[in-house]
Amino acid sequence: MALTPTTRVALLDGFVVCRGDGGQGEVRDLPRVVQRLVARLSLSRCPDRSAIAGQLWPDVPEDRAHGSLRSAVWRLQKVAPGMIDVSAGSLVLADHVRVDARELDTWALHVLDPCVHGRDLAAPDDALGGELLPGWQDDWVLLERERLRQLRMHALEALTDKLVAAGRFGEAAHAAHSAVRAEPLRESAHRAVVRVHVAEGNLIEALRAYESFRTMLADELGIPPTAQMTRLIATARRGPDGPAGRTWTGRVQRP
Repeated sequence: MALTPTTRVALLDGFVVCRGDGGQGEVRDLPRVVQRLVARLSLSRCPDRSAIAGQLWPDVPEDRAHGSLRSAVWRLQKVAPGMIDVSAGSLVLADHVRVDARELDTWALHVLDPCVHGRDLAAPDDALGGELLPGWQDDWVLLERERLRQLRMHALEALTDKLVAAGRFGEAAHAAHSAVRAEPLRESAHRAVVRVHVAEGNLIEALRAYESFRTMLADELGIPPTAQMTRLIATARRGPDGPAGRTWTGRVQRP
């Protein structure tokens, strides 16, 4: 019996469906209604047909929503046969379908597992860095977009600290800067950058990273860094053997 070719669904940075193990067979010109069905099945593990119909067509009577769902399923089966498993009361993606948003979820939860150490971790694939379905405004997409955004950011920050603990400073710096690029005003991401520099013993780099963030906050929002950030950089400047009562002013000292 021949193996079923892998189907990949990309939801990060836009909607794409590709069939074939090499991902070369892009399924083009999928109607919007079919795209929404695939996205809904990809993002939710709830297979109940009534729940799916209600989310995709919330503003129409139930019988019309179910009719629209049947039509969308028929159209999807016509252009991508075997992509979903259909039963009387449920709809799910077939086992051979891979979804980048699910892969991001799996990677992030693995990183956040307190039993997983830095020696066992790797940075995510660059393809997992995009925004979920940009431009889509469905409520179920907006909720999942924010959940994935927060999950990715927490995972990148946790990855940074675990890689530092494992002595993998270059990879830790890459993870921390990936967090900063994704959310330039997120202080916890900048603190992760500072912690990497401090762990490496690069005090000047740590102070430079702090000063860059402090200036950006002042320019963009007119506020200073939090006490948590200033304590971090003050402790770094004093060093483990510095005087306990010394105060850090919050600025890099220049000649």
